[in-house]
Amino acid sequence: MIRTQEVVFQYNSETQFQFPNLQCNAGKALLITGASGKGKTTLLHLLGGLLKPTSGSILINTTNICQLSSKRLDYFRGQNIGLILQKAHFIASLNVLENIELASWLTDKTKKHEKAKELLSLLGLEHYASKLTSQLSVGQQQRVSIARALINEPQLLLADEPTSSLDDENEQIVANLLADLSQKYNAALIIVTHDQRLKERFKTSIEL
Repeated sequence: MIRTQEVVFQYNSETQFQFPNLQCNAGKALLITGASGKGKTTLLHLLGGLLKPTSGSILINTTNICQLSSKRLDYFRGQNIGLILQKAHFIASLNVLENIELASWLTDKTKKHEKAKELLSLLGLEHYASKLTSQLSVGQQQRVSIARALINEPQLLLADEPTSSLDDENEQIVANLLADLSQKYNAALIIVTHDQRLKERFKTSIEL
């Protein structure tokens, strides 16, 4: 579960965002929408601990991530937060399976080989494990990003514009996968997007 209270982020004296309080329980989904420049990606980075707010609190279960040191926050993020960013940032020299395993290795120095294979199977990518990510379609790359985000079974799954570059068929596939997998792994799912198609799949939303 994630809950925020009076979160404010100030880039400079002229640019300040005051975000509405939000809550998303385990296994549930929340859509955050809004026009460009309203702070959607900034909010996602705050929720994921990539930025620290100027004021306010962000609680993931009982942990206020705003109070963690940088080192403790990095460890907490690896253990508890799965990030699906707009640009995947794969390691080009590694194959699909190795890119997913790397996320577990960076967190606790173990390669979750069987878990990575299980996720690829769930996402219909088991036949692509040995391919380079550059050999995949955009929709397939997005599914690899989802697998990588889930490898450590996070409590919170954050997705930044996961469908904006996808056609209607792949948008539905990815949206359904995100919803189904968040329930399967009992993770709170927050999606930041301007893709209006997602409103048909996710009924709980906040507009910035």
